[in-house]
Amino acid sequence: MTTTKLGTTDIDVSQVCLGTWAIGGWLWGGSDDSQCIATIRAALDQGITFIDTAAVYGFGHSESLVGLAWKGHVARDQVVLATKAGLQWSDDGKVTRNCTRERLLQEIDDSLQRLQTDYIDLYQIHWPDPLVPIEETAEVMAGLLSSGKIRAIGVSNYDPEQMDRFRSVAPLHSVQPPYNLFERQIDADVRPYAQQHDLAILAYGAICRGLLSGKMKAEPTFEGDDIRQYDPKFKAPRYAAYLDAVAKLDAFAQERFQRGVLELAVRWVIDQGAIALWGARHPQQLDRVQQVFGWSLSEADRDEMATIVNDTITDPVGPEFMAPPARK
Repeated sequence: MTTTKLGTTDIDVSQVCLGTWAIGGWLWGGSDDSQCIATIRAALDQGITFIDTAAVYGFGHSESLVGLAWKGHVARDQVVLATKAGLQWSDDGKVTRNCTRERLLQEIDDSLQRLQTDYIDLYQIHWPDPLVPIEETAEVMAGLLSSGKIRAIGVSNYDPEQMDRFRSVAPLHSVQPPYNLFERQIDADVRPYAQQHDLAILAYGAICRGLLSGKMKAEPTFEGDDIRQYDPKFKAPRYAAYLDAVAKLDAFAQERFQRGVLELAVRWVIDQGAIALWGARHPQQLDRVQQVFGWSLSEADRDEMATIVNDTITDPVGPEFMAPPARK
């Protein structure tokens, strides 16, 4: 497992980060707590020292499981804990954005308690809140940094203009956008901005909600509140085109590198200069992590992969459907 620095900080993180949205169960059809804890510990045992969660994942449940999993399994300085704030939820499960000072100050204390720690390594704003000035949000985050409750500041789903405003008030160390072989919108703006300003890029959805795992069936079934029921990529006729692209990418990976499409997709994210979030909720979903390392993609390889995707998927769609609404 190779490591990198988290932006301009001195924090070492693994280039694969365990994503724990599904572990919270919410929007993923539920989860099994014992399996989730075993998954987090399996990740740590494999050298994944970086774990990303959020208060909203399972409405606190994912953070609680992360806290239970690392505590007593590794020393605190052997795990880098990242979480996110700025979303609120109602009793009926409706989620809206809330980056008010009061909300953020309450969330940090709740997250510290659930994660069973007295500091958070990377604290991130989950989504920009159009009802709160970005400068006000940044000021709160700067205060948390100076108090020692957090070691680094990140934002998620911000564009360059919003990051400029944030950086005018507080230091910024990372940005977390959706990024994978099928969702490359950040190549136009966020990725070059991050590279220019030495921000770490945490690519969420690196496996595109399972599409790039190579295990999706022609007629998938999703249980409960699984978000993929609402994802346009999983609906006809687009879904067939995406599966076709996955098959072609898998053949390319097998022929060129003796790897599968899963390893190819994660390797691509890393070679684009990002940290890849690998979502899992069963230990066996991490079995192929080590096969991502020890090789790399050339520029010609990446060009050929882009041609496969662009020629096969003629009606692409992005991840916009996941954006939570603002408060009324």
